[in-house]
Amino acid sequence: MFWNSGAATLPLPGAPPHGLLVVIESTCPEYLLLMAAALPGEPPGVTSFVPKAYNTTKEGVLLKKYLVFLLVAALVCGSAAWCAPKVEKVRLSEVVRSVFYAPLYVAINKGFFKEQGIDIDLSTAWGTDKSAAALVSGSVDVSLMGPEGALYVYNQGAANYLVAFAQLTKGDGSFLMGRKPAPDFDWKDLRGKTIIGARKGGMPEMVLEYVLKQNGINIQKDVNILQNIQFTATSGAFQSGVGDYIALFEPTVSVLEKEGIAHVVASFRVASGVVPYTVFHARKDMITKKAGMLQRFTNAVYKGEIWVQNHSAAQIVENIQSFFPDTDKDIVARAVKRYQAQDTWNQNPILTKAAFSRLQDIIESAGELQKRVPYERMVNTKFAVQAIKDVQE
Repeated sequence: MFWNSGAATLPLPGAPPHGLLVVIESTCPEYLLLMAAALPGEPPGVTSFVPKAYNTTKEGVLLKKYLVFLLVAALVCGSAAWCAPKVEKVRLSEVVRSVFYAPLYVAINKGFFKEQGIDIDLSTAWGTDKSAAALVSGSVDVSLMGPEGALYVYNQGAANYLVAFAQLTKGDGSFLMGRKPAPDFDWKDLRGKTIIGARKGGMPEMVLEYVLKQNGINIQKDVNILQNIQFTATSGAFQSGVGDYIALFEPTVSVLEKEGIAHVVASFRVASGVVPYTVFHARKDMITKKAGMLQRFTNAVYKGEIWVQNHSAAQIVENIQSFFPDTDKDIVARAVKRYQAQDTWNQNPILTKAAFSRLQDIIESAGELQKRVPYERMVNTKFAVQAIKDVQE
């Protein structure tokens, strides 16, 4: 049995009795025109075509109703897989869990990935090094992480290196916190102090060092930066009395602030400017082998970016709160408002050449870049460019 919608002839599930063949052409949902049929009861393989004029007779009308009934029955009772859109599972690793990635969480909870035929299997790596390793090994399909991880993989000579294809955030999402409020804070206040930083070679640590250098601080002589504390343990270390200052992400920032344990004194997003801080990456071979999936993935990301730009903090909170079940809603709201105020999220998924160059400037300044990587090698914008064309705001 076949149904012709005017554009294509599609097979319906199940074998009709005695080789029954129905061809129905539809130019609008309300009108079906019977073109030809093999009458039931004929031997298998024998086909009798009914002239269009037969449709005007009483027998033709009855036959038409009978065939439409069979068609509907085939659609309803046949294989559900034929009707259901194909959904592809995509294993996604996020570098950490943070309100910083609100557009991603919105895209998941608003069903933007589902609309694109994608079922997201989300895991949290707790570190760009771990997220990059998971992607290289093939245990995940896409990683949301700092591009520095991909740069390191490329410079190690990997043939199937990692390619950045959709940008999510355009600046550092961490904040410098001190033990006391400092409304007149100056970066020079850090001289002689101990700062709980982050892992050596990671973007949080490199941006911290970059900002200090830009403000005349000698990171070897003027300050003591602790880099040996695990990312998930830094907040606890500060609360136990370690360090004078700490660099943290939301929502931990708002939690400590509300409890009076620490106070925001500076924003690294404001101090460092535009940086492609977190970007979606895939392995090089996936760019061609899974181009369709990556395009649909980028479309969903872009819809999430558009949505957060056009909605209030309260609306964003309602759509991301489920990702922070142990955090009070007012804390998540504080975090969202803080990120909104400093223009954290990209308006579209394109990672520009200028932004990529600045990223490499910061990594070079930290002494972590063996050699600069050509933009054209490690960044692919075709999915982002097409998403802007395909997705309606």
